[in-house]
Amino acid sequence: MSSSSGSSARLLPGAPVAERVLSEVAASVARLRAAGVTPALATVLVGDDDASRGYIRIKSRQAAALGFASPHVHLPASASQADLRAVVADFNADSGVHGVLVQHPIPGHLDYDRALAELDPDKDVDGMHPVNMGRLALGLPGPLPCTPAGIEALLAFHGVPVSGREVVVLGRGATLGRPLAMLLGQKRPTANAAVTVVHTGVADWPRYTRRAEILVAAAGVPGIVRPEHVRAGAVVVGGGVRYAGRRLLPDVAEECARVAGAITPRVGGVGPTTVAMLFRNAVEAAGRQCGLG
Repeated sequence: MSSSSGSSARLLPGAPVAERVLSEVAASVARLRAAGVTPALATVLVGDDDASRGYIRIKSRQAAALGFASPHVHLPASASQADLRAVVADFNADSGVHGVLVQHPIPGHLDYDRALAELDPDKDVDGMHPVNMGRLALGLPGPLPCTPAGIEALLAFHGVPVSGREVVVLGRGATLGRPLAMLLGQKRPTANAAVTVVHTGVADWPRYTRRAEILVAAAGVPGIVRPEHVRAGAVVVGGGVRYAGRRLLPDVAEECARVAGAITPRVGGVGPTTVAMLFRNAVEAAGRQCGLG
């Protein structure tokens, strides 16, 4: 948060949270490798989107640093749904691959949801397969959606109490809003909240956000949350973002720091925790599949 924003809120950076999670992941990788198992996280990229290629590079570097094998398939933008299905099927059948990530977005003529549904749910490191979303809804063990899990970890790391408090999530998307509501409503010390999900289709949505003790912006609408939408002293988490070229455009206006008691920074908030949770899902998948979890 820049000083020009007049910030008075405590910052809640994601980097130290990610460092702790990745340190635990590295220890788990070391245990697996000592037992003769090299955890493998496979990635699939379709087309040549610059941002997606950058994300794959970041994940490949992180995989190498943690001791993962990282097989990768890059399909051309002209690839068919059958081409993508064949790659997913190959990774499903490969016992040496424990986690698979199909980088999103994919070219518009392809159906990402179909590709995701064809993935072995036990190799789904994004935690977004319909089976894993069902497991989350029922409170059963399984890989958790990465950004919601990262937000829960971030709040816990920074000592933000969640249990019994009113959490409002602005946004109902399948990757963040809905699964976060399910996650934070579960009975655990780092969850157990009263969660309300509201969205921009509700004309008076600020009526809900202004009462939140913890407000999570997950709308994907740049600058939608303004200071007048925030309860004084609330904890504000910016989960939704869009990009204009390479520029990050968060849901939460920087001026909200004047009202909030604690807030995630514009850059380096939830993002690092999302990547860390991806690798936590991957190493846990490797342990389960090899009977070493």
